[in-house]
Amino acid sequence: MTTVLLADDQSLLRMGFRMVLESQPDLEVVGEAGDGRQAVSMARALRPDVVLMDVRMPECDGIEATRQIVADGIPTRCLVLTTFDLDEYVYAALRAGASGFLLKKATPSELMSAIRAIAAGDAVIAPNVTRRLIEAFADHLPDPAAGPSATDARLHLLTEREREVLECIAHGLSNSEIAAKLVISEATVKTHGGRIFTKLHVRDRVQAVIFAYENGIVGRD
Repeated sequence: MTTVLLADDQSLLRMGFRMVLESQPDLEVVGEAGDGRQAVSMARALRPDVVLMDVRMPECDGIEATRQIVADGIPTRCLVLTTFDLDEYVYAALRAGASGFLLKKATPSELMSAIRAIAAGDAVIAPNVTRRLIEAFADHLPDPAAGPSATDARLHLLTEREREVLECIAHGLSNSEIAAKLVISEATVKTHGGRIFTKLHVRDRVQAVIFAYENGIVGRD
């Protein structure tokens, strides 16, 4: 059973989300929060698998709430809701530790699939969208030509193969595409991915992509 906390300041939206999710035998809504501060408090108390997090909320917005939940170190993962697929909040939400984002106009099946994916440890951003996201927010990223950043020490923990896999991930390749390019099995790609996440102290593919761009592993061409 995947447990979900709904965080949105609009009660009608929360009601709609609850109706959709509770129609599924494997999804359970364990609470509703009307603002970011309440979402953080309830996440700490209930420890749901996933928080469906709206961005614009009173008291504390969804980005700051996500940051606080991630900082707590609890296993809860945040799926951020946004009106536009590349609005100004998406990059900030991912930097705060969100595991992905979903459009408010998403269909019920897309919503349920996203929650299941997040709960399973995946990031809800397709590879092609990952690349588009990075390009849209290139101005937020440091220029690789400016030199190494303070986090570069983590790069030395990666093997040559792991670094190749990370570069492929950062260019938006799927696991199957990485496997074909590097002539290895898809299972091996997944193994390398898990080790990369552990060594870089990132939660998922999205965070790894951001790390790669911030540290000049790939450029912004």
